[in-house]
Amino acid sequence: MSGGEVAGILVAVFWAILVSFLAVALARLAQTLKATTKLVADVTDQAVPLLADASTAVRSAQTQIDRVDAIASDVQEVTSNASALSTTVASTFGGPLVKVAAFGYGVRRAIGRRREGEAPGDRRRTVIVGRTVPGARRSKRSTRGKKD
Repeated sequence: MSGGEVAGILVAVFWAILVSFLAVALARLAQTLKATTKLVADVTDQAVPLLADASTAVRSAQTQIDRVDAIASDVQEVTSNASALSTTVASTFGGPLVKVAAFGYGVRRAIGRRREGEAPGDRRRTVIVGRTVPGARRSKRSTRGKKD
């Protein structure tokens, strides 16, 4: 055997080993692709019903949100109507009621003074820590506001 024949045999053996390794790698790759295909099919089978359920839930939530929005707008309208009614009642009856209450207070005070036999404005009271006591009579000369 010559050197060329030995080199040819070595190249042939090398190529045989290389082809064997490639065949094993391709076989393993084929198994991996089959497993991946099966996995994708299983995920697809499970994902489709889940997506349908999610879509139904979103539609239901949208319906509920629409209902809540309608209720909120109705409550806002009722609140504005109540506010307008309150303002109208306060402006219509508030002023006259205050005047009637003030008049009633004045009448009660005048009647109370007549019963005691005092002339209006004769008796003065001083407020001290939540109670009233008869005040001291002031002198006719007042130094308040006068300059020397």
